[in-house]
Formats: sequence, C-alpha cells, structure tokens
Amino acid sequence: MLSSEKILARNINRIFLIKKENGKGLENFVALKDFNLEVRDGEFLAIVGPSGCGKSTFLDIAAGLTKPNSGEVYIDGKLITGPALDRGIIMQGYALFPWRTVRHNVEFGLEIKGIPKSERGPISEKFINLVGLKSFENRYPYELSGGMKQRVAIARALAYDPEVLLMDEPFAAVDAQTREILQDELLRIWEETHKTIIFVTHSIDEAVFLADRVTVMTPNPGTVKETLEINLPRPRTGVRSSADFGWIRHKIWELLQNDGQDEQKAIPGQNVAEAISPSAAL
Repeated sequence: MLSSEKILARNINRIFLIKKENGKGLENFVALKDFNLEVRDGEFLAIVGPSGCGKSTFLDIAAGLTKPNSGEVYIDGKLITGPALDRGIIMQGYALFPWRTVRHNVEFGLEIKGIPKSERGPISEKFINLVGLKSFENRYPYELSGGMKQRVAIARALAYDPEVLLMDEPFAAVDAQTREILQDELLRIWEETHKTIIFVTHSIDEAVFLADRVTVMTPNPGTVKETLEINLPRPRTGVRSSADFGWIRHKIWELLQNDGQDEQKAIPGQNVAEAISPSAAL
C-alpha cells in the first residue's frame, strides 16, 4: 500500500463572482468549500462528482493556473503558487499545436525545459513509441484521429518528466471503444512510469477501472464526500465484468445520487479504510 504523501490540499475555498439570474448585479458562486484531499506518491486517484461541483476548479488550482480564495495546495511539502514543470496537464481538448508535427508537439515541453536539441529527438521517440504512435512522428494533428491526438497529448506531458499528471476528462471526446483502449494504454504507461495521477471524470466505470482510490465530491458547493479504496486486482484485464467491480460501481452511484445531507456524511478528506467489495459488506 502506498503511504507517502505527494499532494496535500488543505481547506480550499474558491469563489467566483457571477451575474445574478435576473441579470441585475453580481453574486458569489462558491465552487469549492472546505475542500481537503491527500494524494499518495505514485497513486492513481480519480475524482468523480456531478457537473459544477468544482472538480476541474480543483485541478486548475493544483496545476497553479488559478488560486484559491483561501486554503493551500502543497506538492512534496512545497506550496503551489503557479504553474511548474513538476506537473503535467492533459485536457480533453488535446491542445496540440496544429503547425507542429507529432514529434515537435511532444518536444515542446523539452524545449521549455531547456533540453538540448540533440537530446530531444531520442526522448520524444521514446514516448511516441510508448503511446503506440511509432511511424506517425511526422504527421500533423489534422492527420490524426481523436484517440491518436490524445496519445500525443499524453506523450507530450510525459516527455519532460513531470512528477504529477493532472488529467481533466481526457477521454471524454472519443468514442466508447477508443476510450477503453486509451484507458488500457494509460494504465500500462502508469505501471511503467509510476507517476502520481489525479484523474477527473464523470464516468464511474472509468474511475473504478483506473484508480487506486476514488474521491466522490458533493454537489455545489463542492467538497470531498468520501474517498473509497478500490481493492481490485491489477492488472485490471477483465475486471469490468466481475461482481466486485459492479458492487463498487453501485456504491459510488449511490453516493452520487443522494443530496449530501445523509446522517453519516463523511468528513471532508476522510478515507474509507475497509475493502470495498461484496465480502466486506457481509
């Protein structure tokens, strides 16, 4: 079991100023309230929750793209104050440069990091091969499918060797079959690289299949309702059809269905230590 702490979010509050529904004046919109979360070193943590609960807002804060109104996020004990190369960000929109080939897209972070040109080629080749795009090095984004573009985005994020990957609905824009293929590929890459991953998704099945733990968020304002240990065997081949997978999925579905006012509401940041499986429920 992984135990060393990699990321710590403490008492995060994020408030946006928005127009009132009647269009007259402004009001506060509380996206995150008293949000607390610990992520272990080398862990694959998934975050699920209803639309508007602040999942992506938290990821933006962890990435250093925005700041909380109060609270702090630390990585390796250091306060996050802005973007840095210790974090790689992968969004669902690919965000590839259309004028760059696959190779040159993957090398972008290496250029920013100041890696000499002579070293960038071998590094980009390694990660292009890792995501299964060998022989596509000189293609441009318009020549690639959606799934291939997402593979390029993953290779680019991995190439400059960040300690943490922050992934915001990265497979939402692809078809169901491609999505499952990319999930399998991501797990294979994670097992090879041992990166710490925070993965935001609306899909319960995706979260259960990928993660070591799944954090369930409450509706707006978003906070941590419960964090579940996913004690399913790895590799996860064939696990989707197992009784344990179905039981865990149903547990998370139930947590998302209620209004967050249940009598035994979890303390923000609380972990469920027991195994989530049918046998644990007996």
